[in-house]
Amino acid sequence: MDEQIDTVTLWRPVGPEELRLIEGSGMPAFPPRLPDQPIFYPVLSEAYAVQIARDWNVRASGSGSVTRFDVLKSFLDRYRMEHAGSKAHLEYWIPAEDLPEFNSAIVGRIEVTAAFGKDANLPVNAE
Repeated sequence: MDEQIDTVTLWRPVGPEELRLIEGSGMPAFPPRLPDQPIFYPVLSEAYAVQIARDWNVRASGSGSVTRFDVLKSFLDRYRMEHAGSKAHLEYWIPAEDLPEFNSAIVGRIEVTAAFGKDANLPVNAE
């Protein structure tokens, strides 16, 4: 009998440079945070990720994409969900030093589900 693995689906809006790094790795993990980025912020709804990618990433860097991925619930249980504004803006705040362990807790691959702005072509693995 197959054992059920409890996962949580999360989304992350990314700019073009972060997307290039994710694609360059083969889509299994997120790149290390930069020194001025002490927190990694995956979000709990696609609508919130779309809003950030479309309204913030496009303005900041010309394009934005939405990624979707599953993470082991047992890993996420160590963190609380945070409100970033409205009740619809839920995210996890993962310290940068925990990102390698977060990446190890990703089940499957990271997928791109939406793209906005210049060069908004979806990669081959997008739906």
